[in-house]
Amino acid sequence: MVTTTRAQKRLEGGWFQRLAWAALGWFSLGLLVWVPFLYVALRRGRPSDWGACASFVLYECVTLPWAANSNDGDGDPFLGVAAVVTLLIATVLLLFWVFDKKTPTTPPLPAYGGQPYQQGYPYGR
Repeated sequence: MVTTTRAQKRLEGGWFQRLAWAALGWFSLGLLVWVPFLYVALRRGRPSDWGACASFVLYECVTLPWAANSNDGDGDPFLGVAAVVTLLIATVLLLFWVFDKKTPTTPPLPAYGGQPYQQGYPYGR
């Protein structure tokens, strides 16, 4: 059994970055929905990130030939439902679960032996 003591890589993202990645999937009509998950997998390298990326790549590899070989004039309703559900799942993952929350910054500690600055009434304690 191999254990590592390396620190987990974090990928912090603000709301603008999360919305931009989610919008990429919607504006490309689901064709590029796998790209944000590849970005996350390359940056963090966790097995769960690679699994999410692989699942969305597999989705594209299945639905694109399926849509191209569909010879119905009106389209396939199951394919449409699958595309919308996949985009919704990707959006929820990108907005709430994929990126790590920002770590709060702590104020700097005073020099050794010094007292921290305290606001308040400066005269006659």
